[in-house]
Amino acid sequence: MNVLVINCGSSSLKYQLINAASEAVLASGICERIGIEGGKLVHKLPSGEKITIEEHMDDHMTATKLVLDTLTNENHGVIKSLSEIGAVGHRLVHGGEKFSGSTLITDEVIKAVEECNDLAPLHNPANLIGIEACKKLMPNVPMVGVFDTAFHQTMPRKAFLYGIPYEYYQKYKVRRYGFHGTSHSYVSKRVVDVCGLDKNNSKVIVCHLGNGASISAVKNGESIDTSMGLTPLEGLLMGTRCGDIDPAIIEFIAHKENLSIDEIMDILNKKSGMLGVSNLSSDSRDLEDAAAEGNEDAKRTIEVYNYRIAKYIGSYITALNGVDAIAFTAGVGENNPDLRTEVCSYLEFLGVKIDQEKNKIRGKEVIISTDDSKVKICVIPTNEELAIARETVAIVNK
Repeated sequence: MNVLVINCGSSSLKYQLINAASEAVLASGICERIGIEGGKLVHKLPSGEKITIEEHMDDHMTATKLVLDTLTNENHGVIKSLSEIGAVGHRLVHGGEKFSGSTLITDEVIKAVEECNDLAPLHNPANLIGIEACKKLMPNVPMVGVFDTAFHQTMPRKAFLYGIPYEYYQKYKVRRYGFHGTSHSYVSKRVVDVCGLDKNNSKVIVCHLGNGASISAVKNGESIDTSMGLTPLEGLLMGTRCGDIDPAIIEFIAHKENLSIDEIMDILNKKSGMLGVSNLSSDSRDLEDAAAEGNEDAKRTIEVYNYRIAKYIGSYITALNGVDAIAFTAGVGENNPDLRTEVCSYLEFLGVKIDQEKNKIRGKEVIISTDDSKVKICVIPTNEELAIARETVAIVNK
């Protein structure tokens, strides 16, 4: 069976076509600037060849049709017809408390996801548009929703409740949900295999460090805590998101700058994080380059970023009552040896030792700690698309 994995953003659509039997990626790509001038599709073949199609896409329906036409194109397509697509797996960001696992998409499921739209106003509506587009273009192909929040639904009450009046949880389900669940699930399972741990007796911390970043504590294969909260704004310092702050800062700045709550939230989501602290860039690569040239703003930002990561790891070691392995994943975690060295320097009291030669790698699956390190430290490239494909096949086969 070939599974088409779809990940819709507000103005983008990422896709992969995966052969479920071999788990080979037959094609992948992204539609950019949907509904905006300058739209294009970048289509990548297994050979590494990239085909760029510059075409305006009015909406996600147009983009989805362009993807399907590209996949079946006689010159650079990888299948002869849409009948070769056995299922579609959709990344869905927020399922609230309604979904603790992946599910076959039905009208009832779509309605339930719509009810979570106010919890993820930027992501859920776009995800739903992708579903509707696929329903119209491939009406007989089964579709599965894989939720970012589902993996963290195993968190105990003591981990997900906030210190606010309980009535807000009862009335509006205000609680910690966590995100990047598909990545945390995939990576935590790979850590068990790579490090030779017993899944049913394991304590793993996963550091998903990209432009968006989160950390999870995984005990015996289940998430017991994670750094993102009701929304993806809580937790670590990120590319443009502030992470943890004193809530009173919102009122303080609003009064000082005469800003509305919407304007403040825009600042906290889009103008803060590494971009805001450095006033240079939201990209850690730019900051690393600037720091190497002696830029003090970049150095300061990197120090804050790494410290926040180490502090969360420390708190999750407490939550787990120990730790067997710590994994670094996603764009920054997989490709920044200096960050891994700096973060792990805070953990030397645990007997953590990094092998600097092994740590020089980027984007490869490897244990980077020394043989005598008391905690295994590893790099595990995430593969959310493969995880979504696996979930899709499992649901469809049921």
